[in-house]
Amino acid sequence: MKKYISIDIGGTAIKYGIIDENSNILEKNEIETEAYKGGVNILKKVLVIIKTYLEKICKEEIEGVSISTAGVVDTKKGEIYHASELIPNYTGINFKQTIMDKFALECQVENDVNCAGIAEYESGACMKSKIALILTIGTGIGGCAIINGKVLHGVSGSACEVGYMKVKDDTFENYASAKALVEKVAKRKNENPKDWDGKKVFEAAKNNDEICIKAIDEMCDMLALGISNICYVLNPDTVVLGGGIMAQEGYLKERINSSLSKYLGKQLYKHLSLKFAKHKNSAGMLGAYYNFKRINQ
Repeated sequence: MKKYISIDIGGTAIKYGIIDENSNILEKNEIETEAYKGGVNILKKVLVIIKTYLEKICKEEIEGVSISTAGVVDTKKGEIYHASELIPNYTGINFKQTIMDKFALECQVENDVNCAGIAEYESGACMKSKIALILTIGTGIGGCAIINGKVLHGVSGSACEVGYMKVKDDTFENYASAKALVEKVAKRKNENPKDWDGKKVFEAAKNNDEICIKAIDEMCDMLALGISNICYVLNPDTVVLGGGIMAQEGYLKERINSSLSKYLGKQLYKHLSLKFAKHKNSAGMLGAYYNFKRINQ
C-alpha cells in the first residue's frame, strides 16, 4: 500500500506523520517549530523527519512528501514566496527542490489554510460544495476559497488573505480573531492577556460572566460582518469555520447565523450553509496529502 509523509508547518508546532492511500493517518507526531530560529532551521527539521521515516519504512513504499505551511507558497516551485516576520528568513526556502535533490522523492507544498480547505472539501464539512469559503480563526484569520473543487490562488498566490480586509476602522482579524477576543476580555477586566485564552473565555461565558458573554457576542457580530462582505463577492453555498475556538460550535453557530441574516441579503443568506470544520488539528496534514494526490494522480 502506498504511503505518504505528510508535514504541517505551523508557527508553534510542526505536525507530521504517515498517511496511506486510503486517507488513513497511520502515525502522527509533533515537535516545536522554533520559528524564531528561522526558515533554514525549519527546513533542517523537515529533512530530519523525512530521513527518520526513510530509515523506518522501505523507500519503495513512500510515494512522496506532502507539506502544508504558513506563508504564501509558490505551488509550482514548492517554495515560500512570502512569510511574515514571525518566521525570519523563511521567504525563498524551497522544500520541493531540496527534498527531490536529497531523497529523490516527489514533494508538493501548499499554504496551510488552503490545505485545511482542501481537507474539508475532500472529506469534511464542504464536500460537493460548488463554492466554499473556509476560514481559520486563530491568532489571525486565514481564508481559502474553493470553486468547483479548485483552490482560488490568485495571480501571486495571495487570494483570500481576508484577515487583512478592512472592516470599519481596522482589519477583519483585529476585530474577529481569537487573539482579539482574548485581548478584549483581558483589557476590560484590567488583567494580563497572558492569563487568558479562548477556552477560558468560553468557560467564563458559560458561567454567566457578562464581560466574556458580551465580548463573544461582539466577536460573532464582527465575524458575520466580515463573512458577509466576502459572500457579496463570492456568493458561496457553504462557509466553514475552523480554528481552536470554533470547537465551540454549540455556543457560536446560532449567534453567528443571527448576525449573518442581518448583514446578508435574503437571497445570499437563503442559499448559504454555515458549517464548522470537521478535521480540526489534522486538517493541515490531510489537506497536504490530498493536495499531493490531486497533483500527482
